[in-house]
Amino acid sequence: MATDIKDAAHAVEAAAVMRLLPARPRLLALGEPTHGEDTLLDLRNELFRQLVEQEGYRTIAIESDCMMGLVVDDYVTSGTGTLDEVMEHGFSHGWGTAAVNRELVRWMRAHNDSRPTSERLRFAGFDGPLEITGAASPRQALTALHGYLAARVDADLLPCTGETLDRLLGADDRWTNPAAMMDPTQSMGQSAEASRLRLLADDLVALLDAQTPHLITATSPDNWDRARLYGRTATGLLRYHYWMADTSPARMTRLCALRDLMMAHNLLAIAARGPALIHAHNSHLQREKSTMQMWQGPVEWWSAGALVSAQLGEEYAFLATALGTIRHQGVDTPPPDTVEGLLYELPEDRCVIDAPRLATALGDTRPAPRVSPWFGYSPLDPAHLAASDGIVFVKDVPQS
Repeated sequence: MATDIKDAAHAVEAAAVMRLLPARPRLLALGEPTHGEDTLLDLRNELFRQLVEQEGYRTIAIESDCMMGLVVDDYVTSGTGTLDEVMEHGFSHGWGTAAVNRELVRWMRAHNDSRPTSERLRFAGFDGPLEITGAASPRQALTALHGYLAARVDADLLPCTGETLDRLLGADDRWTNPAAMMDPTQSMGQSAEASRLRLLADDLVALLDAQTPHLITATSPDNWDRARLYGRTATGLLRYHYWMADTSPARMTRLCALRDLMMAHNLLAIAARGPALIHAHNSHLQREKSTMQMWQGPVEWWSAGALVSAQLGEEYAFLATALGTIRHQGVDTPPPDTVEGLLYELPEDRCVIDAPRLATALGDTRPAPRVSPWFGYSPLDPAHLAASDGIVFVKDVPQS
């Protein structure tokens, strides 16, 4: 058994990862079992550099607000703004404060300097404008989509004026009320104004689609692609707000599923541009159903990775990251009868494992699931082994 595992382990390098896969995937998803550890972000940055230099990858997409990510993309592709401004306004979930993310953005900008457009690296956030505590107002996405169309199509074709949108949207803090996550009656997602906005957003997206041949030539494929992002985000947010106002037992299941659906739609749009490295929590990228214990009980839903994998097949590949220790969070040496415990015996500090081969070596006697003493770390599920293309194992995660 030990020999089988040793034979399945390789250095974490682009070439070794590609050897695990039948072909170069359009989306290579690298998951992480916890957030905020520089060791894992450093590993991601190094793998992305190798994928760029050796495999022709041009995009990195991370679990961050897709609208804010446009600020980073503008900077790395054309130098718009300053690095400080981009780190402050281009990331959600606190990612902008991470020095390792700053280094990624700096490197991408330097790489793009003096390169032709076709060779430039791109950055994307692929999460919706959502936090676990609530969702953004649809104002930014809706008004950006309306503005794009108003400047380029006959006014008679628009379903409403910008003033009408502004009146229906009202104050943004009505949408972002933090009390709405715990109390559906505090949400305005099923108000008359929100219902009208859902119909208008649908009409604006239909107009964008119907005018595609004109819009792609009148502006550029990139600007049209951005307008489609505005449309996806506006309709996704209005749908999310609608279900935030729901009082049924399925409410949180729906909200978790809708967040990952927004992620999946963004990932499919990114895949259409060419090969990309995707980085997010394992639970958003795995092919199996995701589960989470919430205040009203357990919820389960199909992750963005499961949704995208169903459509892309072998053009989607998933590497789950597993860890040995995070001692500063109380996660000590893994028990020897867990997957992490078996991998901890390997001599390497970090390695990539052929997951299907490991599953075969283990046979029907699957290791016990590891139990984490810390809520912020999700151990590997032994039952999911064969559904991953590889496992990136990091032995010890020191304090950042």
